[in-house]
Amino acid sequence: MLKADLHTHTYHSPDCLSTPESIIQRCLKVGVNCLAVTDHNAIAGALEMERLAPFTIIVGEEVKTTHGEIIGYFLKEHIPRGLSPQETVERIKAQGGLVCVPHPFDRLRRSVLRTDALLQIASRIDIIEVLNARITLSTDIGEARDFALQRRLPVSAGSDAHTPGEIGTAYVEMPEFGGPLDFCQALAQGRIRGHRAMPWVHLYSGYAKWRKKVLKAAIPSLAGKAGR
Repeated sequence: MLKADLHTHTYHSPDCLSTPESIIQRCLKVGVNCLAVTDHNAIAGALEMERLAPFTIIVGEEVKTTHGEIIGYFLKEHIPRGLSPQETVERIKAQGGLVCVPHPFDRLRRSVLRTDALLQIASRIDIIEVLNARITLSTDIGEARDFALQRRLPVSAGSDAHTPGEIGTAYVEMPEFGGPLDFCQALAQGRIRGHRAMPWVHLYSGYAKWRKKVLKAAIPSLAGKAGR
């Protein structure tokens, strides 16, 4: 069985400093052998991880649409931010990717996909993220689970890790898979594991974003190396 953390970030996200090396080391330590790398509006980190990791990497992207965030899995090309949810979904599907809605009912997160937009793309959704370790309110997890159950959608879990230490906090124990179609079938047989992280992890994301801004202002050429 795979221990799959299906929502993680690298230093290619503006609020994360984690290098591929530190992420791989953490995965090996906690037994995570399948990782979806879902940087904010970027796939460079996922492609880098795919080259380096000795375990399964799903190339993903957490895309900021005009109405909130959508994750694309099994991507081949970057999807720009700022598109409508509908166009973002179409671009994911055009690559043979899968559409996942992360933290769909998180009332404390500004980037959550708006409910009206969620309902508009409901027929095109492949996966609902039920357990996101960075969700603060447990009732929001229950609402996501109910939404998925009503529509008979596979559910996922991820740490939403912005630090190596968070990886594996939430994950899916699932069979191995060969591609997007197999992935959904395997996910449907999986079990959600893990728990919510402590709220203070959000403070580190703010620090990472601040640090990158400071480095960029001081030495612009170092901005891309802020997490190394």
